[in-house]
Amino acid sequence: MDKLFEYFHKMIRETNIEFHRYIYSRINWNSRMIGLTGPRGVGKTTLVLQHIKEKLNLNDSLYVTAEDFYFASHRLLDLADAFVKMGGKYLFIDEIHKYKDWSKELNLIYDYHSKLDIVFTGSSVLDINKGASDLSRRAVMYQMQGLSFREYLYLFHRIPSGIYSLQDIVAHKVEIPGLEHPLPLFHDYLQKGYYPFALEEDFDIRLRQIINLTLESDIPQFADMNVSTGRKLKQLLAIIAKSVPFKPNFSSIAKILEVSRNNISDYCLYIEEAGLIAQLRDATGGIRGLGKVDKIYLDNTNLIYSLAQDNSNIGNIRETFFLNQTRIFSDVVASPVSDFLIDDMTFEVGGKKKGQKQIQEVQKGFVVKDDIERGFMNVVPLWQFGMGY
Repeated sequence: MDKLFEYFHKMIRETNIEFHRYIYSRINWNSRMIGLTGPRGVGKTTLVLQHIKEKLNLNDSLYVTAEDFYFASHRLLDLADAFVKMGGKYLFIDEIHKYKDWSKELNLIYDYHSKLDIVFTGSSVLDINKGASDLSRRAVMYQMQGLSFREYLYLFHRIPSGIYSLQDIVAHKVEIPGLEHPLPLFHDYLQKGYYPFALEEDFDIRLRQIINLTLESDIPQFADMNVSTGRKLKQLLAIIAKSVPFKPNFSSIAKILEVSRNNISDYCLYIEEAGLIAQLRDATGGIRGLGKVDKIYLDNTNLIYSLAQDNSNIGNIRETFFLNQTRIFSDVVASPVSDFLIDDMTFEVGGKKKGQKQIQEVQKGFVVKDDIERGFMNVVPLWQFGMGY
């Protein structure tokens, strides 16, 4: 157990606390059990280490990763028992999805140790697993996504700005003191600004590794798939990447992959939960997630540049950015007359020459234009939708 404490203190020393992700202040850290899920590489580990470093006493706190070799011969429950006997109050468990009976043991730890606060992080594919629902009575769950354009501006370029609501954005209230021309940085963000690890070297290689691990390890592990099914997930993602925004024809894909049509919709749901694609649904379901799938996008623009490469269609990049950045604070569905519908507002996304034709019959219609710095009337710059979190 000494090695666990050594590793914990090393991680704390190396943690930078200058920049906080959007979700840091939204988490109720007083909850007895907190779960933080999200795609690989979005900064979950850094966030929990920042909280420990800034707010807690290191003498009664412990951070461990479930990938540690320690857990090859020890149970989480045993660790919690020993930690509490040593006066421990705050236990943080990273990469919980790497531990076999994680939900069962977390439930037991919660029930046995009423004075112990637990925070765990895991891949967003945890939500596929029924273990997450088993914990729902005890754990407060938070979902985290990659950097907004606003967060990128500070983390990569030390340019601070406020958070703006959708109403502020369409009312042209966005201001970034110190950034007169945002478009060059916006184009850089689209290529490599969504994942915080882009600050380090070999971004493209690391992003590919994340994609492969998600498809070959994370999803098959939680959906009880065999290796060959994991390969079919990679094939499916490749098909989507070549033709995004992708109008789903599940029957034709099923033939290509030699699986049943019903399996394809399940596979898409798994890949969406894992943070690699986004499914835009129509409004028929009333609630997000229940409508018919209208289009399938790659989850964020960095994935487009990595996976689609020569097929990186600029129209698709623009729509992907808009959907990715607005879904965090709004339910976004497909518009029957245009691109996107948020509440009672219709959005048509395009380049700077995009006209008003599609939305001229709509009461609250907005044209979202790329390659413009400032908005006017119902025309809003695309980059400003990255200022919402």
